[in-house]
Amino acid sequence: MALFDKFTTDIGIDLGTCNTLIYVRDKGIVIDEPSVVAVEKGTKKIVAVGSEAKRMLDKTPGGIIAIRPLADGVIADIDSTEKMIKYFIQKIIPRHQIFKSIRMKIGIPSCVTEVEKRALVEAALNSGAKEVQVIPESLAAAIGAKIPIYEPAGHMICDIGGGTTEVSVISLGGMVVTHSIRIGGDKFDEAIVKHARNVHNLIIGQPTAERLKIQIGNAAPEKTIEKMELKGTDAITGLPRRLEIDSVEVREALKDPVTKIVEEIKTVLGLTPPELASDIVERGIVMSGGGSMLRELPKLISKETGVPVILVEKPLQCVALGAGEAFNLFKNMSSERSVYDSLNE
Repeated sequence: MALFDKFTTDIGIDLGTCNTLIYVRDKGIVIDEPSVVAVEKGTKKIVAVGSEAKRMLDKTPGGIIAIRPLADGVIADIDSTEKMIKYFIQKIIPRHQIFKSIRMKIGIPSCVTEVEKRALVEAALNSGAKEVQVIPESLAAAIGAKIPIYEPAGHMICDIGGGTTEVSVISLGGMVVTHSIRIGGDKFDEAIVKHARNVHNLIIGQPTAERLKIQIGNAAPEKTIEKMELKGTDAITGLPRRLEIDSVEVREALKDPVTKIVEEIKTVLGLTPPELASDIVERGIVMSGGGSMLRELPKLISKETGVPVILVEKPLQCVALGAGEAFNLFKNMSSERSVYDSLNE
């Protein structure tokens, strides 16, 4: 086993709609970059990947396309996804170590189809991995959040990513109840874009909506009302225009996707066996993922469910950390199969 480990690199990946994070055994998180690829139109040759490519979104010249190869937590463009993974792998593994065998565990939402799962595994294998396994996103997040998943007790985790929200109740290493919906941080941005267009006749891009969400976005009333200036195109005149918007209006714009996430959590709580539900009331709901960082969202969920809510220390890193740490956690444990091996058949 020692010799096998010496020539093997274990990698945990959170292949997110917005960001890709990669964990390498004994090194920690080594990649945290936007899931964006810029390619030449005709040749499909890569021009830029990650942070550099994101800066090109909606700003590229005619011969270059900047695309996000993942949508709603799954692959939308398999060729670009493969190139993106390969680029990141080559970035983290030195050329003199390229002989090493690469094992990957990738966090995926439970709502993915068999076709989507196979496309992801194929893309990872084509990028250079010798072995690829998938692990449910919420289970990986729970491991990354240091939740003792093998305890005979109920633990609830809500992972809000860029494309999906997954809510699960975990006990004895298995997911007792799990629900996943294709609503996440991207839907928050879309809701803001839609609100600006419908209410103010102002056309703004996704990057602008994302900045607004991060700076003054909120899910419940706060003590102070903040304001921010938006710059976009007037939908009527076609001319550039500025608009000042406050945090109360942003909260109203986000109400629909936020409400759907809260309702999903309530649904999972309603399906949880009573003994496990009592554990959750005592221990609280753990929240991870970038979407969980929306201000006052944990407070709103706690108010709506009557259950304490805890936001993890590093919400953006939980899935990648958990996927990587699962190699050691599941080693020699027969319960690994009950958790996710069926996903890898």
